[in-house]
Parts: sequence; structure tokens; C-alpha cells
Amino acid sequence: MKFNLCLSIYLALFGIQVKAQQQTMPSDFVYVKDVIPTISLDIRYFGKHNFTGRPVHGYEKPVAILTKRAALALLHVEKHLNGKGLGLKIFDAYRPQRSVNHFKTWSLATDDTLAKAEFYPGLNKKNLFKLGFIATKSGHSRGSTVDLTMIDLKDHKEIDMGGTFDFFGAVSHHNYTNLTAKQKENRKLLRTTMAKFGFKSYDKEWWHYTLQDEPYQKTYFDFIVK
Repeated sequence: MKFNLCLSIYLALFGIQVKAQQQTMPSDFVYVKDVIPTISLDIRYFGKHNFTGRPVHGYEKPVAILTKRAALALLHVEKHLNGKGLGLKIFDAYRPQRSVNHFKTWSLATDDTLAKAEFYPGLNKKNLFKLGFIATKSGHSRGSTVDLTMIDLKDHKEIDMGGTFDFFGAVSHHNYTNLTAKQKENRKLLRTTMAKFGFKSYDKEWWHYTLQDEPYQKTYFDFIVK
């Protein structure tokens, strides 16, 4: 009886610790701007300009957070591109699990099609998970995945990639061929530069990259972006 009581207390305390870890940013996560001051941010899920048409749960500030390892690797990418007159713009980095849960709830509300025309005009939103555009467990929640594009440092305008961020369709795939030569060149430059410094691409989204040597391969965090 005494043993069971002690075990219950231990499990309760352990549960509190786990919850606390989920609510607090770990010490080896960083704000990307602190590591790469020159990088541009357009954190779409903080505002309304995203496929849900509304701010997403879990984003309280328009900041980008990554594991320190991923941010340092991204610093090398930024410096390399700066030498070519280009820079990076981040759309999303670390994403809380609660945000992913929000996407799931949103996908089930089939009458909510506020942003359909811009982001998924040819698809039924209930199929977005099945088609691989959204996942119930996202690499973003592990802290070493980032969605980004390139910008011209002269005017800070986005480089033409032949498709827009978070568009759910074939044009977003890396193997999509109906692009101009320049658009193909731009996608290739981003992909090869990211690979050069340790990031792997996702074949269905030209903007999506994950650090190959990510420190948390099976841990999904839920602390708020703030």
C-alpha cells in the first residue's frame, strides 16, 4: 500500500515535470533573430494570412524559434546567400503541437473555407492530411524544421519561386516542371544551399526544410511561440 502511494506521488510529480517542459522553451532552443540578426521574418500563423484565414493557436508573437543547432546551420545558409546578394525570409519555424491540433480541428470544419481561393482552390480541405500537406505530428514541433524562401537584399522582395508559400497543389512540389528556367534555377539554388549546410528538403513543399542532424528526432514540443 505504502509502495503504491509512493509510486502514485512519483508519477504525479513526473507528470508535472513533463507538463512544465512542454510549457517552457528548452535551453537549447533560441530565437532565430538573436543568432541571425539579418534574417527576415513573415510568421504567417501569427496573423491571418495563412490557409486557415485566422491566427493559429500557439502563436502569441511573430517570432521564429529553432533549436540552437538548426539556427547555427541556418546562419551559414544566410551568410552564403548574402554573398550572392540574397537573404532568407522565414514563414514558420518551431510550431507548437497545439497549433498542429488546431489544423486538425480546422480541417474537420468543412464549411470553413475562408482562405480556400488562395491556398487550396482545387482541393477539399478534409483531404489535406491524407495528401501530405498537413500532418498530425509535424517536424516543426521538434524544433529543427523551417519554412522559408529567399529575398533580394536590394529591395527585400521575395525571389520568384514559381509558387507561393503554403499553396496546396502540384506547383509546390520540387519535381513540378511547368516553371520558367529562372524559377527552376531559384528553387535549385535554395535547395542546394540548404543541403550544403545540412538541411534536407520535403518533396511536396519547396519551402520546407529539416536539419538532418536534428537533436530531437522523436520529441514534439508544445510551448507557446512568444
